[in-house]
Amino acid sequence: MVAFGKKLRESQIQEWQGYYLDYKLMKKKLNRYTQQIEVGTQNRHLVLKDFSILLDSEIEKIVMFLLQQQGVLASKLLNLGEQYDSVLQQVDGAKIPELQEAYRSVGRDVLRILSFVEMNAIGLRKILKKFDKRFGYRFTDYYVKTRANHPYSQLRQVCKQVGVGAVVGAISRNLADLQDFQQHCGNYISIYDQPAFSHPDPVLDSIRAAVNRLSNSTSFLHYLGKHALLMGDDLQSPSEDHADDGRYHFMSLLLNLANTFLYMVNTYIIVPTADNYSMTLGAAATVCGVVIGSMAVAQVFSSVYFSAWSNRSYMRPLVFSSIILLVGNTLYALAYDLNSISVLLIGRLFCGLGSARAVNRRYISDCVPLKLRMQASAGFVSAGALGMACGPALACLLQTNFKIYKLTFNEDTLPGWIMALAWLIYLLWLSISFKEPSRVTTENIVPRESNSGKIVNISVENGPTQPLLSNSKAKQKDRDGDTDCDDAEEDPTEIQKPVNSIVSAYRLLTPSVKVQLYIYFMLKYAMEIVLAESSVITGYYFIWSTSSVAIFLACLGLTVLPVNVVVGSYISNMFEERWTFKQVLLASEILVCIGILLSFHVLIPYSVPQYVSSALITFVSAEVLEGVNLSLLSRVMSSRLSRGTFNGGLLSTEAGTLARVIADGTITLAGFWGESKLLNTTLVPALVICVSSIVATCFTYNSLY
Repeated sequence: MVAFGKKLRESQIQEWQGYYLDYKLMKKKLNRYTQQIEVGTQNRHLVLKDFSILLDSEIEKIVMFLLQQQGVLASKLLNLGEQYDSVLQQVDGAKIPELQEAYRSVGRDVLRILSFVEMNAIGLRKILKKFDKRFGYRFTDYYVKTRANHPYSQLRQVCKQVGVGAVVGAISRNLADLQDFQQHCGNYISIYDQPAFSHPDPVLDSIRAAVNRLSNSTSFLHYLGKHALLMGDDLQSPSEDHADDGRYHFMSLLLNLANTFLYMVNTYIIVPTADNYSMTLGAAATVCGVVIGSMAVAQVFSSVYFSAWSNRSYMRPLVFSSIILLVGNTLYALAYDLNSISVLLIGRLFCGLGSARAVNRRYISDCVPLKLRMQASAGFVSAGALGMACGPALACLLQTNFKIYKLTFNEDTLPGWIMALAWLIYLLWLSISFKEPSRVTTENIVPRESNSGKIVNISVENGPTQPLLSNSKAKQKDRDGDTDCDDAEEDPTEIQKPVNSIVSAYRLLTPSVKVQLYIYFMLKYAMEIVLAESSVITGYYFIWSTSSVAIFLACLGLTVLPVNVVVGSYISNMFEERWTFKQVLLASEILVCIGILLSFHVLIPYSVPQYVSSALITFVSAEVLEGVNLSLLSRVMSSRLSRGTFNGGLLSTEAGTLARVIADGTITLAGFWGESKLLNTTLVPALVICVSSIVATCFTYNSLY
């Protein structure tokens, strides 16, 4: 393992060494504070004050040097601007290549500055986290909040690269204008008139990649990527991203997103009619819990084999998934004419066995280039949200009853027939349009020059190597004797080892990760209780029709994307304040708890406003919680869980699926006490799980993010 202090020294630009964050000094300060507090010679309040002064001084040193370098670049650009005007006046095409190279040289200087800022930002984050762990404080919350929001903030210079954008804009505009002038003899159009910018340049591409890396997840699309557990904190090397370019195929990505959408429609299209279908076949209405949950039961197992299968192929598991879903939905529809609850359940089990969401996640994280992965990740979440809303809405439109030969088509069977037809069309589209990405297992060692001028070897494996989660966590002593895990970076050979057994995966789960997985379990349990028992509850208390239930569920589903937009934008705007994530997490858990409490039927007659408002609070709060929970999970989970069969995405999927299974089972078991007691009986375990998750969050609060 490589300590960050050593990595910082090796990555430093030699002539700028004196202007980097003095990471070693601050570590020594932490050790000294610890010793002084242990012997009682230092006051904790004075420690906080002294360390704040030290950080302020270090950040000021960095920012003053950064402004100085930006001034140097501005001077160079002013001189080049004079040469540029001279070339245009003299119409001297021979000097254009020389001038273009001069602008590119300034661009390479910008890259050096961005590398300088990045290493200092990482060092600052790590030393703050180290301080919190060492002393059990929330010092990071206080320090970042007070410094980032101050009108004279120097920290904001480090976090948002103020001024670099103007330099990059000047380089981009002049390079584009020179190229147009060279090609069209002076008849050119400015990039401000062509925002798409049709003149790519390797130096500008590198600058954009560096700026994106420094943005630290500030966009809503990146937030959705975290939500889907498809985006990591760190970006690939350029060589890895070029490898992804060769494997990327837009239609294949679209097919994966369509698979996600159709599967979510398939999951929720039967919810409004499941109770009525069960009674038609001679079972109790509460058996709808088993009907709905049987799909989740099968998904617990299908997620594992699809995750393992995606290590070797993407198309074959998608083809298999489509066939299984086609068969499952056909059996679901035929159960009515066969008058068999067994066939109905087998059909839903088959649908669960066809869940290829693990393949969809892996395709996006492995094959979509980094520059497009944020959009693809957002598309993955949006497709699922849209499917969740369209399922019940589609069920609302299927209120008919007719026969063709001996087959019955009504509100109970049409969801099965419609989905069977949809999967058949999808299968044909898949066989025609999907392109299997190339897979090469051999490794190549590519030499690359580091910022310090040394030649280092970068291992590039052509294959599915982009992590689902890429946050380095390790526990290893560094050369100064420090043992905090955030200060160590994992050895690349360790990172590349996939986790292919559940035992290995479990050993990598820290208490913080376990708590976040438990929170994910809790929110999925609460959401499933609200959705799965809605038709029974509304039928018993309010005598709602199938159409009314379908509209209610569709409205709940439609809240998913707007809520993510609001929360994602809020967190993006407040990204410097890491307390925001943790506070939103805890507040969302409390709101879920409040929603559950309001759902109980106690003494007064149960009313529609009480049910709808409590369900809305529970569901929307759970949506907010899910986004923040998965974003935090991507930060606290080991990088070893970024690949292999038992990756982080699979673990979170299994936690959520298991929650749905238990929730649906609870509904069915509670049905033995009668529909009058169903509501309160199912809400009690939901309340217990929610309260215990809040307690667990409080115990691990300081170790999050």
